[in-house]
Amino acid sequence: MTNKNGKKSNEDTGLDANLNAYLKDNADGQLEELMEWLRIPSVSTQAKYREDMVRAAQWLGDRLETAGLENIEIIETQNHPLVYGDWLHAGANRPTVLLYGHYDVQPPDPEEKWNTPPFEPSVRDNNLYARGATDDKGQLFLLVKALQALMDTRGKLPVNIKFIAEGDEESGGPALETYVKLNGEKLAADICLVSDTEIVSPDQPSLIYGLRGLWGCEVVVRGPKGDLHSGMYGGVIHNPAQALAELIAAMHHGDGRIAVPGFYDDVADLDPAEREKLAESPQDDAVFLEETGVPALYGEPGFTPVERIGARPTLEVNGMWGGFINEGFKTVIPAEARVKISCRLVSNQDPDKIARLFTEYVTQIAPPTVSVEVIPLFGIRAVSVDPDSPAMRAAGRAYEKGFGAAPVFKREGGGIPIVLAFREVLDAQVVFLGFGLPDDNAHAPNEKIHLPNFYRGIRTVIHFLDELATGKG
Repeated sequence: MTNKNGKKSNEDTGLDANLNAYLKDNADGQLEELMEWLRIPSVSTQAKYREDMVRAAQWLGDRLETAGLENIEIIETQNHPLVYGDWLHAGANRPTVLLYGHYDVQPPDPEEKWNTPPFEPSVRDNNLYARGATDDKGQLFLLVKALQALMDTRGKLPVNIKFIAEGDEESGGPALETYVKLNGEKLAADICLVSDTEIVSPDQPSLIYGLRGLWGCEVVVRGPKGDLHSGMYGGVIHNPAQALAELIAAMHHGDGRIAVPGFYDDVADLDPAEREKLAESPQDDAVFLEETGVPALYGEPGFTPVERIGARPTLEVNGMWGGFINEGFKTVIPAEARVKISCRLVSNQDPDKIARLFTEYVTQIAPPTVSVEVIPLFGIRAVSVDPDSPAMRAAGRAYEKGFGAAPVFKREGGGIPIVLAFREVLDAQVVFLGFGLPDDNAHAPNEKIHLPNFYRGIRTVIHFLDELATGKG
């Protein structure tokens, strides 16, 4: 799979000649289509983009129809539309695979940090830059292109396919979860394929067998009834911004461990076998230092970076503000200060319990000079899958064919809310077949997708569906 120059070839020896020729001939067109979709600013968290969300959903529905899927639906919800399609002609002896992704994206802020406009896609050094390029429009779209390639060259798919995409993933909306619970028979599947995760590097795929859960809140510290002149009242009033900083500082011990009493009570120990499996990842300290640009790593002692990211819980400040923060200067004591906090949770941790423990701790340590309110925002449980299930073994073979390298196994630090519903309601095997990279800047300025990954991703998905069709364990 490499040419004489040592670079990856555009030919995939595991695919037939017709498919190889098709993918080669259509690569430019696939890129142009993706760029067209990325120009639609489908930001789910802000009301001003509501019409763009509808446009993005309709655009996706049109492409599903072009790919040969049937029963296309743009399903209205209490928030943003769902997009559904299926193709169910492979026969009862072939598995049914539910393909999932989301078409909504994070806000582009701060836009001044982007090298090129976030909704004007640009290609530089084999990367496509735009908001949503990797999370998750790019990864979702390669699923569509894999299906279209199979339909255009073979006239059929190797397995039965159902396709569902949501527009609320980035805003924590319950629309898809509600829909799954009410339409379990319609969405029933043997396997659920999720392409919204990362691999280790362009040439080293990884199979994700666990995602952390999440609990988030906003903490409001209130002091005086209105902003005060810092010269007139400084030294008399406990500045809410300072009080907030003191509360935040009390969230962790000096060694990086979370200080909330009881936070670790339900965290399971990592057994030696799993630590050995996680150690196969090439992501050591040096890799994380290079990816992030920090002078030194930080975190809970006694665990490697890979273990801390996937198998240990965290408590992070996502944003904090109060007082005058615009250009210039204003000598003011703010009436209130706020912080947004997220906790990444691991197996056995209950978001409701974490909410209670956090609120009790903040209330206990809050000084009497201010009032404190904790406003819960969302909570999802961690999820894990069997790394040795038949579907995961098929995914491993598909990665090896698509990338020319066997995948390593790892847990991922992020969460995908709907996966638990797929597991519990549909009783489907979940496979995380992702193609993002750690430096793709998901949720940050200059988000990108590595184009070789995009094209290898299409091929890998084709291999995965073919592997499932063989029925091999």
